[in-house]
Amino acid sequence: MDHKQIREVIFFGDHYWDFYKKQSLKVKQKINWTIGLLQYLEIIPEKYLKHIEETDLYEIRVSFGNNIFRIFCFFDKNRLVIILNGFQKKTQKTPKTEIDRALKLKHEYYENKK
Repeated sequence: MDHKQIREVIFFGDHYWDFYKKQSLKVKQKINWTIGLLQYLEIIPEKYLKHIEETDLYEIRVSFGNNIFRIFCFFDKNRLVIILNGFQKKTQKTPKTEIDRALKLKHEYYENKK
């Protein structure tokens, strides 16, 4: 992807990095590639970025082999993507505890911004 960058990505806190460090090299490469889509594609297919109903959160969707990973993020001022936390998905539905954690982190982001 050698296009012009459309969005800036910021990682808030250590939660994402704690998750990222535990992944294999191949999974890290797939995560990096998927985050690159956010930066360089005007329209991101829902296969890679999906809005979470009843929130203003999105989940970055990464699949590798039989493993499914989700990374929560949100948009701050349109072209700024704030990445919050990630987890390995083991059930069909995204656990409410993970969504609540991401919402709490988003709140912390705005508190720190003041």
